[in-house]
Amino acid sequence: MRYLFTKKVKIVLIVAVLLAAGLAVITNLLGVTVGDLLVQSVLTPLRTGASALTEQAEQIYDYIFKYEQLAVENEALRSELSQIQEENRDAASIKRENDRLRELLKLLEEHQDYETVDAYIITRDSNDWSYSFTVNRGADAGIREGMCAITESGAVVGVVTQVGSNYSIIKSVLDSSLQISATIASSGHSGMVSGAYATGQEGMLRMDYLSSAAVIRNNDQVVTAGSTVYPRNLLLGYIVDAAINDNGIAKHAILKPAADVSSLEQVFIITRFGLE
Repeated sequence: MRYLFTKKVKIVLIVAVLLAAGLAVITNLLGVTVGDLLVQSVLTPLRTGASALTEQAEQIYDYIFKYEQLAVENEALRSELSQIQEENRDAASIKRENDRLRELLKLLEEHQDYETVDAYIITRDSNDWSYSFTVNRGADAGIREGMCAITESGAVVGVVTQVGSNYSIIKSVLDSSLQISATIASSGHSGMVSGAYATGQEGMLRMDYLSSAAVIRNNDQVVTAGSTVYPRNLLLGYIVDAAINDNGIAKHAILKPAADVSSLEQVFIITRFGLE
């Protein structure tokens, strides 16, 4: 009996007793068994991973849902913005037209013999020598070939050269082939005005056949001399340069057109006027 418990066995028993006592203390303190602790130690990482996956899935779902919602809102805002821009363009166009009509009214009050038809430019056609455009009114509106087109302030734009039932083609003052009898308003010296492209001044007008004795000053107004096509004193342009021709017999002048033909939206065709 004395050798029944060896030293090693005693040590094992002591350790077992201590462990049992420790586990009993832990169970009393925590209210859980050792088995529960072992299970929790295994399940806790799994639960943490599952929770992380759930949160990530929720984030992905929220992102997709919010992205779709934002895309719908973005499309609605774009549509609203486009509508507002269109309304602003329409309002700006109406304002410009009203401004032109008010200016035309002043012109018609000064020239009560004028009868006009308004027309909008729909296409333009230009090359090295010619410059013309098409407007949206024609014979049905009383327009005929040979009628003069002007701006709302009375600046010469050109002359009607072709007419359809609902359109007209106007050859502009910038066209090198269009010649208009004109005078310098301040001095009365006369000449012929045409587009100056052929002489190297694109977008300008040239007044030829001026007397060598003509006094020419910058910013002098050049106006129509009057004919069956053009009423008298319609503004053609302003003198910006002048010189004596190579033959030394006559002078010519370069004019800045009174009508900015390239930016016009609307013109007015004089369908009737009184001959002076």
